[in-house]
Amino acid sequence: MKSNKILLITGASLAAISVMMGAFASHALKARLTEQALGWISTGVQYQMFHALIVVVLAFALIQWPNWRGLKAAAYSFIIGMLLFSGSLYFMAITDIRTLGILTPIGGVALLCGWGLLIWAACAVDTVFGKQNDR
Repeated sequence: MKSNKILLITGASLAAISVMMGAFASHALKARLTEQALGWISTGVQYQMFHALIVVVLAFALIQWPNWRGLKAAAYSFIIGMLLFSGSLYFMAITDIRTLGILTPIGGVALLCGWGLLIWAACAVDTVFGKQNDR
């Protein structure tokens, strides 16, 4: 399905941006930013990479099992969470404008919703693969 391919490309792109942002901060911005700002970028990069990788995994799972309910919603929740959580941390660190800091916890909630949706999808795994006999 085309939307699963888009999820794969989006996840891989967000992972690449995470690497670029980390490199940019540690090389080009290190002398210009405070320790606190560098910490914000480091946190954003870590959360972005972890969640970009799970989006990639979910995209591959959806390519294999396109009817697995909940996976697509989890992936999009992770994407929204990364954009809000990591994006707001990057913005605050680079601009020193903290008004968008309100988006950071909203992004965190979106990330948690993604994990909740993934748990829900995992609980429904029998409907995807069919019930297995316990041996």
